[in-house]
Amino acid sequence: MASFDVIFIGGGPAGYVGAIRAAQLGMTAAVVEREGLGGTCVLWGCIPAKALLESSYIAQKVKKAAEFGVNVGETSFDYGVAMKRSRAVSLQNSKGVEFLFKKHKITWIKGTAKLAGKNSVAVKGADGKEEKHDAKKGVVICTGSRVKGLPQAGLELNKKNVLSSDEVLVLEKAPKTMAIVGAGAVGCEFADVFNSFGTQVTLIDVAPGILPLEDSDCSAELTKSFKKRKIEVLAGAKISNVKVGENSVSMSIEVGGKKQDLEVEQVLVAAGRAPNVEDIGLKEQGVQLNERGFIKINERMETSAKGLYAIGDVAGPPMLAHKGEREGMIVAEVIAGKPFHPLSYGNIPNATYCHPEVASIGMTEAQVKEKKLDYKVGKFPFSANGRARTSGETEGFVKIIRDAKYGEILGAHIVGAHATEMIHELAVARENEFTVEEIELAIHAHPTLSEAIAEATLDAMGRVIHAEAPAAAGNGSP
Repeated sequence: MASFDVIFIGGGPAGYVGAIRAAQLGMTAAVVEREGLGGTCVLWGCIPAKALLESSYIAQKVKKAAEFGVNVGETSFDYGVAMKRSRAVSLQNSKGVEFLFKKHKITWIKGTAKLAGKNSVAVKGADGKEEKHDAKKGVVICTGSRVKGLPQAGLELNKKNVLSSDEVLVLEKAPKTMAIVGAGAVGCEFADVFNSFGTQVTLIDVAPGILPLEDSDCSAELTKSFKKRKIEVLAGAKISNVKVGENSVSMSIEVGGKKQDLEVEQVLVAAGRAPNVEDIGLKEQGVQLNERGFIKINERMETSAKGLYAIGDVAGPPMLAHKGEREGMIVAEVIAGKPFHPLSYGNIPNATYCHPEVASIGMTEAQVKEKKLDYKVGKFPFSANGRARTSGETEGFVKIIRDAKYGEILGAHIVGAHATEMIHELAVARENEFTVEEIELAIHAHPTLSEAIAEATLDAMGRVIHAEAPAAAGNGSP
């Protein structure tokens, strides 16, 4: 038996960041992880998927190289090579976390953990042997989430032709045809990837538009872009009559009262994730779940059981790595008895890395209307931005929603190249309660994509410079 100040169950972004912060605060920390360090994000999510999206980006650029005076001759695209590179990048990141553990003297306990009483964790190793470990100051549950199929629609995952995002990350080659069920961030990203590698992609979602959590203008813009690339988008769709064959999957899809039959080599189910709450001993320790099956926590990351904390996906949406990382920092500070800054769940950026990228923070226009707020909208297209023109990436826009009276930024939405990088100017602005006037006063270098943010704020005030006419007039009042 070993004794630590704090034990984290799970080595994903929430757990490993929490452990590093705990070590920085002078505590002894251990992380229980049965696979590799980094969790789903590093091994089966964010990192390998973004490596594939970088391959997709290069593929799209190469197809347009002649427009830039670069003649590359005949080209071919190999998903298998891109996949192997993505796995190597993933492994490199995981090894990087191992290095950080050694640097901060954090103990990695390899195995599967279960709560074994107050401040105690039992860990079963690969050899089947079980050892107990004490956590004097607390145990943090950060077991993450997992992919799930859609058995209710006849799409039970089988690792052959009905796949999750885990399996598509290790495919040796891109299929000729693929249906992607679920058009959230994961679905849209893989639609981009497989389209770039020659797959005929059909993107399907029950919601009225793709990226249903984003502003409707963003959804419409991405739909338009995808259709240009010959990605078939079926939103507001109902799936029925699913038949999973030996080498194909067929189904009927109804959209707007019209039915069509679809047969594809493979289906990627990209709809939803389930929290990993089973077999941890939660019930025995009095840890309560909410109605959706996530662990209930307060702003201090405390569960209903004293000395037990929960962070990351298992503690509820948004199920994002950066949200889990921040919760990891907070829980370490709470356990160490230090002052902490509560997490502002309304100020967590969303990022979708397809091309064009989509990023947002704060409320959508529909949510602002629902709250009956008096608001103005500023919008600026990248087609009017000098830097976007030089790179040939003029799709998309910046959209700022501001409070009509005080200029508070209620929401910000970007579609376009590098949108996921640009959103952080607005994240900082919202966290520090800057107004649109204060953003505009900051000089934005020319030519840069970020100028579009300054122009959108100007547009929200009715005085845009580099566009035909301000959009703010006439927008906003509910």
